[in-house]
Amino acid sequence: MAAPPARARRTVDLDDLPGHHIRRLQQIAVAIFLQEAEGLNVTPVQYAALQAIADAPNVDQRTLARTIGFDTSTIGGVIDRLEARALVQRNADPDDRRVRRLTLTPAGDALLAQVVPAMQRAQLRMLAPLPEGERAEFMRMLRTLVTANNELSRAPSDA
Repeated sequence: MAAPPARARRTVDLDDLPGHHIRRLQQIAVAIFLQEAEGLNVTPVQYAALQAIADAPNVDQRTLARTIGFDTSTIGGVIDRLEARALVQRNADPDDRRVRRLTLTPAGDALLAQVVPAMQRAQLRMLAPLPEGERAEFMRMLRTLVTANNELSRAPSDA
């Protein structure tokens, strides 16, 4: 019996794939954020949650998840960790006891004040390889891609 024919392999250059570069850029962005925020014990998602809660005190968890584009089934774990560190407080909604409203504690507010400069330095480092005149265009294109594809996400954002 003859051996089955060898399947033709398609050669794909990873360097030509936007998804490959987007995944790598996400890895780089997280690494830079963690370097800049070293010693503050906060992740990019935790920072986003703290900032969104500061921007909208008494936000509920579901709205928070949509605001930062995070999966509603895992936002609870993020809030659990922030609450365990006394950075966030959950309060029952007076109109619906099933809903939890989120506020920053004084410690959460103080941590956020420390994290913001680190986050801003991280953003500058991420964009530093681009000439200054191209950074706004890159951000415009990035927003276009995210907005146009938002509904395809596992966690679409309201923003």
